[in-house]
Amino acid sequence: MNPNHTNLPPRSKSGGKGKKSSAPKRKKSGVKTFFKTILIILLIAILSAAGYAGYLFFKGNEVIEKSGIDKPVPPGQSAKEKPITMLLLGTDYRPKTGTYLTDVVMVVSMHPDTNTATLVSLPRDTLVELDGYVPNKLNSYYPKFKAAFNKAEKKQPGSGIKPEDEMKVMMSKYMGVNIDYVTVIDFQGFRDIVDTFGGVDVNVKYNMCHRDSADGTDINLKAGPQKLDGAKALDYVRYRKSMNCNPKTKESNDFDRNARQSEVLHSLLDRMKSLGGVAKVGNALDAVSDNMITDLEQDQIRNLIATYYDIKKDDVRFMPVTGEWRSPNVYINSAELEKAKQALQEELAGNHKAGTAGEEAEDTVSP
Repeated sequence: MNPNHTNLPPRSKSGGKGKKSSAPKRKKSGVKTFFKTILIILLIAILSAAGYAGYLFFKGNEVIEKSGIDKPVPPGQSAKEKPITMLLLGTDYRPKTGTYLTDVVMVVSMHPDTNTATLVSLPRDTLVELDGYVPNKLNSYYPKFKAAFNKAEKKQPGSGIKPEDEMKVMMSKYMGVNIDYVTVIDFQGFRDIVDTFGGVDVNVKYNMCHRDSADGTDINLKAGPQKLDGAKALDYVRYRKSMNCNPKTKESNDFDRNARQSEVLHSLLDRMKSLGGVAKVGNALDAVSDNMITDLEQDQIRNLIATYYDIKKDDVRFMPVTGEWRSPNVYINSAELEKAKQALQEELAGNHKAGTAGEEAEDTVSP
């Protein structure tokens, strides 16, 4: 990638480390706290399709042809034969706003020999300081790349660099691994998925109110156990602060949202695994394919499902990277970032032992 193409001038700082800072006291948590809900169906198809393989073969084939790109997998690059790494992005795109900020940023590496995976999640407000890029929030790069691509294409068709490719290059450098693929899904896909499975059961811990006529946001949730449809579930996982409400409600942050996203995910997984949920997986795949961009080849998607359909929860290692919030940025915890990079390298080297993710997660902390 040519950094100048995107008007991102070089920086003198190197590496992907943020400022070191002492993190606030945090409580222990298992792997469930960090798995991001917005990309659930992609991960269901790749990592959680156990028990549905026959059904997905027939229904999924239609969706695969609709979602994947129609070109062959390069020789020796099949997910059945070699480990791969994928960048997963969840954007806040909505027709009313036209924005593409990435509220979810994850990197997942998978190894076919061990039938394991390592998934690293990063806060959306992470301050990225990286050679060749203007320091900025992590969630702002994708829309900037997209704007640069559109400008280049308007001037000379075929001259632009796809924003998904730009993100792969940047995040490969930031995480110290070669990222093979990228998948982007937007908010509408999330709403459709939740509605497909009949909603989610959550326990709202405090009232949440946020109203913004500019983008159509109208969050108004009351504390207590309840079932949420797709629109309200999205409100639940997105809520950060109160606006245009009287009285104002308690503020949230990236780390609280991670926990709520995980709560929604687990409710979805429970519904998916129910007898009635099996028949709805195909509809969910339809929903996500309508709101997804990926550079995965059609045959590679089939390879991923065939290879990882029976992967177990304990074989997926979740590595959240946290940090210190100092408005308007999150300053990454350098030690956690290095540990996450090492975990990805270990996965790619085949050194992640199956069934150990749960044990490792006991040592993971969250705010």
